[in-house]
Amino acid sequence: MRFDDSLATILSADTATPFGAQTAWRQLIDLISRGRVPADPPMLTRLAELRETVAEGVRVASARILSSGRPPVALVAFFAQDTMAVAATVLRSVKLADDEWLAILPALTPRTRSILRHRRDLSETVIRGLESFGPVDFVLPNMSRPAEAPPPVASPLEAAPEPEQPEPVVAPEPVAEAEPVSVLLDPLPTQAATPFVALGQVARSLPFMAEAMRHAPPPVAPPRYEIADLVARIDAFNQRREETTDATPDHAGPAHFDFDTDANGLILGVEGITRGPLVGVSIAETAMQGLAQFDGVAMGAFRRRSGFRDARLEIGGSSAAAGSWRVSAMPFFDPASGRYAGYRGSGRRPRRDEMANVVAGVPDTSSSDSLRQLVHELRTPANAVAGFAELIEAELLGPVAPVYRDRASAIRAMASDLLASIEDLDTAARIEGHVLELRPTIVPLVPLIQRVLAELRPLAELRRAEIRFDPSYATLSALADDRACERLLTRLFSVLLSNCVVGERLSASLSVDQGMAALRIDRPLALTVEADAALLSEAGDEEHRDGAPLLGTGFSLRLIDKLGGEMGGGLTIGLHRLVLALPIGKDQHVGQASIA
Repeated sequence: MRFDDSLATILSADTATPFGAQTAWRQLIDLISRGRVPADPPMLTRLAELRETVAEGVRVASARILSSGRPPVALVAFFAQDTMAVAATVLRSVKLADDEWLAILPALTPRTRSILRHRRDLSETVIRGLESFGPVDFVLPNMSRPAEAPPPVASPLEAAPEPEQPEPVVAPEPVAEAEPVSVLLDPLPTQAATPFVALGQVARSLPFMAEAMRHAPPPVAPPRYEIADLVARIDAFNQRREETTDATPDHAGPAHFDFDTDANGLILGVEGITRGPLVGVSIAETAMQGLAQFDGVAMGAFRRRSGFRDARLEIGGSSAAAGSWRVSAMPFFDPASGRYAGYRGSGRRPRRDEMANVVAGVPDTSSSDSLRQLVHELRTPANAVAGFAELIEAELLGPVAPVYRDRASAIRAMASDLLASIEDLDTAARIEGHVLELRPTIVPLVPLIQRVLAELRPLAELRRAEIRFDPSYATLSALADDRACERLLTRLFSVLLSNCVVGERLSASLSVDQGMAALRIDRPLALTVEADAALLSEAGDEEHRDGAPLLGTGFSLRLIDKLGGEMGGGLTIGLHRLVLALPIGKDQHVGQASIA
């Protein structure tokens, strides 16, 4: 009677206050977990009433106590229907029999079942039971439909098998006869609440299409595009570039040789290269001697019997010694008599900065070609990611939950930034390889600048900055490629806005200076580099700012300067402002005053 009286006191306690509800909750959970009170529907109903008043932290503490023991399965099912924090605390470590796990699995949600999938102490029977829910749990939910009410607490336990039965009976509420795996591809299960019908669904409903799919071979997975392969190719490209930085076209054979001459300057011995082209050649002659020819430095030193350094030697033919050399030698004397006996010296291949016979106008395009090929391979997957994200965001493949639309929008924005950086790399490679194609035309500058600033307004709002443009020279035009000029101005204004501090305002104006159209813009306070040093800086930004270019401010400014130089102008960075110069259109040279 004493226990019944205490139980009646708990059930009839005043739970209007949070303290009273928490006390009754803890006492009732303690009695049920120890088996002194059965976890029947009346007790679970009372707990459900108390749950609305008890704070979540108290419920989590109770769940933590349950997880360390062997509570009744009905009480575990009750806690599993609580918030994710409470349910996860219980399901991470609670101990139940296999038939009890199978009984409550249908009552769990995909999120709570995912907690059990990470446990490593469950039996094979329970793991197979979890795998049967895979086709249902792994389908993206349609968030446009209202959430259905959870099943009653006691429903999974009413169909629970007796402990002595060898084969458990699973409740029929969920989809037990697992839907086919094609549910991952067929949007029918998640589109019942919307009038939208995808084009693929209409095509699959046609009789001849269904017959063709029935006889079609199983689909083959497309080849995976491994990012690691791309990184390896970038590393290989950088390594090849470093290896060939100091190499010359003539550096195909030996790089050093030693020689000695007699008193008349004739070369008698050679070590390190083929002897034939040099033996018998005189360092005192500047004329062609067979396949070899010295310059006047060696001849002048021989006449004075003095040493010489880095004299030029050209060897023709197809032997390993062919090519350009730099020769240094010193006279030597007979130790016994002290008389002059000849020269002893060595030769080496010239460095790149010492080459005087490089043909002007014929650039080495191997590096730029490799970079352009790499850029092309980067552009392909980036376009694919951006396109697929746009399909998801626009719901062209079917209805998508709002959370996935937001993620697709963020992915599309990041892919757009990546594509812009790829275009910058491609432009830089074309400039380096002297293959950038420009079609000069008359480009009105004021409308173009106003349109670019309007497109960059979201970036200005993000940085909380502003560029005020003074359209005084409304009729001023530039002689430049229209697309390249738009890209040039977009990159310039975006770099300046990304370097602005909060509340900073920059002024921009157009003028004519020394026959060029000059766009003057105030220099941001955060652009701390000194004058033109920014164009020579290879380092990126010290910190990543919102809206900052992916390749860094230094790279963007160098690209702007080089692209402007390709159009006949350039970029000048002063202490207080930046000046972008472009050639004026031919019809405006007359009548324009030069403003300093």
